[in-house]
Amino acid sequence: MSYELAVSKAWEEFLNLRPEDEIRVRFLSDEYSVNLNNKEIIYLSSNVPAKDYTAILILHYLTQRSKGLPTLANEWVSFKELSGIEGYYPTFRKRAIEPIIKKYGSQPERVLTVLDRLPAKRIKQGDMGVILEVFKGVPLLVMFWRGDEEFAPEANILFDKSIAQIFCTEDIIVLTELTIEQL
Repeated sequence: MSYELAVSKAWEEFLNLRPEDEIRVRFLSDEYSVNLNNKEIIYLSSNVPAKDYTAILILHYLTQRSKGLPTLANEWVSFKELSGIEGYYPTFRKRAIEPIIKKYGSQPERVLTVLDRLPAKRIKQGDMGVILEVFKGVPLLVMFWRGDEEFAPEANILFDKSIAQIFCTEDIIVLTELTIEQL
């Protein structure tokens, strides 16, 4: 699938805000350089261009940051609770929830290994909970429940309610999927 049109549109919207010529932004533990003159986003640790879907997320985040990020609502909501996403939940579950259940379901405490390499902290939610700061001002909560003889292991991902003011539904799915890949 080609992201050329989406990337072009994201650049256009961001450039209309007249930002600085070069910006650095952290996405999870990775740092990117955004060069407006070249319309290029470089992953700094390897000096390679960001993948298109990552570039779109970064540009959408920077666009909203330039306009002013919303204040955190301090209210966690599930993907199903975000407005306008009813038909997207099966995709979200398949691309985000199921992979973390498969990886950590039987031993959710193993997720704590991410605390050393990602901007994350443990919290007391479910049997195991971790809050990750995906972008500055964009937290994501991953919760796990151990399985037993009656129930299979389960997980959920919650968002600060303000995320819907920063990203569209498709962005939230991709953002979550990329975050889960790093866990």
